[in-house]
Amino acid sequence: MSLLSVRNLVIDYARTRALDGADLEVARGEKVGLVGESGSGKSTLGSAVGRLLPGAARHSGGEVLLAGEPVFGLPPARLRALRRRQLGYVFQDPIGSLDPTMRVGAQLRLVLGRGGDVHFHLGRVKLDDPRVVRAYPHQLSGGMAQRVAIAIAMATAPELLVADEPTAALDSQVREEVSDMVFALAAEAGTSILWLSHDLPAVARRCDRVAVMYGGRVVESGPAREVLGDPAHPYTAALAGSAPAAAAHGVRLEPVPGRPPVLTGPSPGCAFAPRCAFAERRCEHERPAPVRIRAQDVLCHRAAELQDRLTALSEVKA
Repeated sequence: MSLLSVRNLVIDYARTRALDGADLEVARGEKVGLVGESGSGKSTLGSAVGRLLPGAARHSGGEVLLAGEPVFGLPPARLRALRRRQLGYVFQDPIGSLDPTMRVGAQLRLVLGRGGDVHFHLGRVKLDDPRVVRAYPHQLSGGMAQRVAIAIAMATAPELLVADEPTAALDSQVREEVSDMVFALAAEAGTSILWLSHDLPAVARRCDRVAVMYGGRVVESGPAREVLGDPAHPYTAALAGSAPAAAAHGVRLEPVPGRPPVLTGPSPGCAFAPRCAFAERRCEHERPAPVRIRAQDVLCHRAAELQDRLTALSEVKA
């Protein structure tokens, strides 16, 4: 049984549909990267895992099972217990994720309880300076604050860590150090990771599997190297071809044409159809069902017949 199972999840914000039947699986001990353009639904899906959605969000259908527990069906006390025992979160804005009115040591003690060794957990994230314990979040650099957030998230060795662009606000050197730290601590604790990111090469290096989101759905998922190196969905191929960090020297980048959709309800067909060079009439009004292409699960009517063409495109851009 999967540690995390998201099934046909639908989340609305007023008249905007953020998730339009999203499906995702994360096995125990697995590292899964969740990628896609801004507005694809990544952060909403990450927040939904712990039922941490803002008040304006409405759960309109589907379910999230974490360790067999129905997250959206739990009463408040059981939900809090589930978050304490099995979930950790690291967010993009490290300063904003910490309580500005409490010293770092006090925030860690809230998580650890009596007898918890604050210095040990700060030492694990290379914050050995005793002044850090007494500091307030605003007195720390961005990299230090993110290390504190990681220490708090991993202090109880959660079963699943959800990391939402945790290094996006950091410079390149600190970004690598922080990423190494997260994955090392997770490996030590046996923690699964759901890593939300725009950095496709980093996801390919660090994650076992990748799920690609578009229009509130996971349109392709499978082993990281196969999904990003030999994509089976036209959107994945376009996304990989537009990533600056993944491009070979001298290769011209091709941006994904058009703009991501803003859905007001269920997409009548494939949400990518208006931007897809391979779309046909049924793509506009018939929602694609998942098909298996090599090691990938893909939402595309033409996935089987496009294999050779998408592979050729990937080889040209490599």
